[in-house]
Amino acid sequence: MRLLHLYWPHLLIRLARARSSGPFEVGPIVLGGMPWTNGPVLDASRSALELGVRPGMPLGAAHRLAPEARFLDPSPEADGAVLEAALDRLAGFSPGVAAEADPVMPGFGRAEVQLDGLARLWGPEPLIASRIGEALAEVLPGPPLAGIGGTRFVAAVAASLAGRGVAGVAAREVAGGVARGAAAIAGDGVRLHAVEPGADADFLAPLPAATLSRDPEVRARLDRFGLRRIGQVADLPLSAVVARFGAEGEWIHVRARGLETEPFRPRCAPERMALVLPIEPPVADIEALRFVLHRLAATFGDQLVARGAAAGRARLTLGLDGTLVAGETPPALVIDQRLPEPTSEGLAVERLLLARIEASPPPAPVASLELELGEVAPAAGTQLTLFTPQTGRTGRLGWQLARLGLRFGEHRVGWMEIGDPEAPLAETRWTWRRPVGAGTSAIDRERRR
Repeated sequence: MRLLHLYWPHLLIRLARARSSGPFEVGPIVLGGMPWTNGPVLDASRSALELGVRPGMPLGAAHRLAPEARFLDPSPEADGAVLEAALDRLAGFSPGVAAEADPVMPGFGRAEVQLDGLARLWGPEPLIASRIGEALAEVLPGPPLAGIGGTRFVAAVAASLAGRGVAGVAAREVAGGVARGAAAIAGDGVRLHAVEPGADADFLAPLPAATLSRDPEVRARLDRFGLRRIGQVADLPLSAVVARFGAEGEWIHVRARGLETEPFRPRCAPERMALVLPIEPPVADIEALRFVLHRLAATFGDQLVARGAAAGRARLTLGLDGTLVAGETPPALVIDQRLPEPTSEGLAVERLLLARIEASPPPAPVASLELELGEVAPAAGTQLTLFTPQTGRTGRLGWQLARLGLRFGEHRVGWMEIGDPEAPLAETRWTWRRPVGAGTSAIDRERRR
């Protein structure tokens, strides 16, 4: 999996500055409420941090450390609404978006975007980060720090290195090109630190071992054992690390080896993935629609494979442009296709939807194409035989029947199912099933057996 980690340092204070109509004087700033209120510090400026103020401490304690600081009341509803608007823009780039939308939580100001397959739509990873920075510059104040890696931890560490201007081992610093792409809107631009695919462990190896955990006790024990670098932890046997650190040892050892410890979970409902692509100018040629549909379906296939999931239904919405068409034209043409079995193969979904388009061409030029995959769930394994040659998913009987039904009419296609092969009467050994288009799928048929 390839993940883009976006981080806006001190986002709450940035949003407070953006909402302020008057001059925002320079000096220590503490956000969370007035010093006499009973609540924690949500965010603090750099100068307040230098005085000892930390997020999470009581406001009264923060006032004793920085009595000259300016204390601001939080606006959780306004801050949450701004971040939700930003996440909606991110969803236009990738169906895999995750973020903490609650301003009182420590993770507020960070977002993750799944990049698998997006190169087909938006170009290489540095260009994707640049375009995302441009799209978010109108919503969130200031450019984010960005990191790309194969795990959530590696992407977050890469983003922090982008903020420090450090180039790590086995990583390529692409901040210059990305910053130029976003500088027109975002000022300083997006600073990106990208780790090469498959080089996560090499990237982490020279970094401080304290990066592996936020627990001060674990960090102190790593130092006492002489484990200064992440690579040293990764080189140890798992049993030795677990013996010294317990259950936490297994977690930090897996993380040190560049493996995922916390699965990526998109913020949208896991059973739905959707993307929209505008088409300028609108096209009426099916071959042009095939090209756009292929890009969308292939992107979804890559994302499903990266998540280990499969989709059971596809919904294609063609936005129509009836400007130059005589008569009344509907605003959209919707194609709802039940898949013969859950799949993560974009090519299989593309072929079925394209067959539906060829059977019923759109009555007007198509101005936009939206593909939505539904009933997304973890992919189930299939038991294969040892001696029977296996065909690809698109060559299996269910998919062949679905395509035949689309071409010759669903009411004309059925299938024979073996019942009791040892029945005395030949006609009772098998039965005919209803047509393919009668609303059943391979899963439904299996449930009836």
